[in-house]
Amino acid sequence: MLKYTLIPLLPFAAFVINILFGRKYIKDKAHWIAVPAVIGSFILAVGAFLDVRAGEVINVNLYNWIISGNFNVSIGFLIDQLTAIMLIVVTSISSLIFIYSIGYMHGDGGYYRFFSYLSLFVFSMLILVMSNNFLLLYFGWEAVGLCSYFLIGFWFHKKSAADAGKKAFIVNRFGDFGFGLGVILIYLTFGSLEYTKIFGQAGGIAGQTINIFGYDASVITVICLLLFCGAVGKSAQMPLHVWLPDAMEGPTPVSALIHAATMVTAGVFMVARCNPLFSLSHTAMNTVAITGGVTAIFAASIGLVQNDIKRVIAYSTVSQLGYMFLALGVGAYSAGIFHLYTHAYFKALLFLGSGSVIHALHNEQNMQKMGGLKKFMPITYGVFILATLSITGIPGFAGFFSKDEILYRAYLGGGVGKILWLLATIAALLTAFYSWRLIFMTFHGKFRGTQEQEHHLHESPRIITVPLMFLAVGAVAAGWVGIPPLLMEHGDRIGEFLAPVLGHPHGEGTHAEEMMVMGMSIFVAVAGWFIAYQMYVKRTELPQKIGAKFQDIYQLLYNKYWVDELYSKTIVQPVLKASDKIILGFFDGRIIEGVVNGLPQLVGAFSERLRKMQTGVFSFYGLIMVLGALVIISAVFFLR
Repeated sequence: MLKYTLIPLLPFAAFVINILFGRKYIKDKAHWIAVPAVIGSFILAVGAFLDVRAGEVINVNLYNWIISGNFNVSIGFLIDQLTAIMLIVVTSISSLIFIYSIGYMHGDGGYYRFFSYLSLFVFSMLILVMSNNFLLLYFGWEAVGLCSYFLIGFWFHKKSAADAGKKAFIVNRFGDFGFGLGVILIYLTFGSLEYTKIFGQAGGIAGQTINIFGYDASVITVICLLLFCGAVGKSAQMPLHVWLPDAMEGPTPVSALIHAATMVTAGVFMVARCNPLFSLSHTAMNTVAITGGVTAIFAASIGLVQNDIKRVIAYSTVSQLGYMFLALGVGAYSAGIFHLYTHAYFKALLFLGSGSVIHALHNEQNMQKMGGLKKFMPITYGVFILATLSITGIPGFAGFFSKDEILYRAYLGGGVGKILWLLATIAALLTAFYSWRLIFMTFHGKFRGTQEQEHHLHESPRIITVPLMFLAVGAVAAGWVGIPPLLMEHGDRIGEFLAPVLGHPHGEGTHAEEMMVMGMSIFVAVAGWFIAYQMYVKRTELPQKIGAKFQDIYQLLYNKYWVDELYSKTIVQPVLKASDKIILGFFDGRIIEGVVNGLPQLVGAFSERLRKMQTGVFSFYGLIMVLGALVIISAVFFLR
């Protein structure tokens, strides 16, 4: 086990070295510290995966962190089947993003700082997934949030980037408050924060209730809903989704890391890890499933009309995370983690591919000013096509297998499940449309940018394209570990691998039902491509005509249902006004200034009166001394 502690410690060591010595000594060589460290973590993660696959599960407490009475928390790691999958995802994606960043961030004034923060980000995520108790999980959870603030606002001289970093940090505080309460309630209920002890006792307290505002509620349900509050924030589900699209203000490698392998997957991982608790609460499961299903179609609808290339992919992430939570909510935990795994590769590829485009166009992100790039950037275009085929669920590509499993399990979920299946299928249609819309607007047709941009158009350097090629392999082949039994007997290897931790999904349908769900999934994927092709290749005047005809709907989607504006009017502005009146007006104006200005005045007044006592008459001083002595003697006598 000792060697596996190096998995999180190597990125942490890279962070310490770069942050201490980067500014003066390392400077633009910071990647020589960070990249080998994260690759080392990946190699060790592969070793851990092989050990777990061979039947070894590691659960060890390394150090007694907090001891206070009966409260005992250790720094301990758990490496089981779920952790092993997450370690592969986090370290493999991070390694490729780190290498990509060498080319993308070259020449940036904060180069050493960027790799420092990136290393700390990976360390935090690894602590989160490797923890064997809720307190260490919470530490990694909050550290990931802090690092996201640093990285999203990395270009802090840009107001939009600084605001986006603050927005991500503040919005997540709402979810994390509930998560923290959930952790506290877990300790009060179980008397421990260790996973094994809690999950082992969960069945025994399934019937216990807690009084909340005069109502008796299941303790397990309350715990799960509080924990899920944290997941809603971290994984950008409605209504706390608003921070994630704005996170695009950070450098593209940051966007890729947040959206593919770290922060946003933390919520999915946490709910899957806590499946022994969530499975005991029908209310909590329905909440997770409905939240996921509604978020999936909500975010997908917004992505239909966005013109910022990174923002389209960002809303795609929100939608795909909804898919994952839908799977978790219907009890298909393995399917949710399977989609997390495949999504990591094709989403990282989409973001890094968009970064290649932005790099070639000198930071231009508006797709309306692109077009015709396939002849200038054939490699980027090729990997974009592969990623799009994967996310839209074309058979043979990674996304097809995981998405199909989610849709099938939702369909088997009964009344609510079938409604969610319908929502998810419609979301799949929308996903296919906006994904191909992005391809056609960016790479097809005529170039719509400036002549200067066109003159300098070229394929990105190898340091950028090589990681794209490796991710393309994952976008194609990652799903082959979860081939449905309908297509291959014993093909669902990832489901069998995760079964000891996540169990098997309940309910089995017929081959006819599975064929119907699969056929519908393929149909909407092809239909989305066809509609996008007709609108953005064959009849390019159609988008403008449709937008003009359905102006209200277009504005609704383009403005993201005005959710940000609603939050601004109902929460942000009232808080700012109250802050101005209470904090600046009363507290700062009267109390702080009163203390700052009043204290010197008080000292001055006291000094003035003390000065008057300096008469220069010796007999007066003697009298004062005698009186003082009498006061002291009297006080001593009284106290005795």
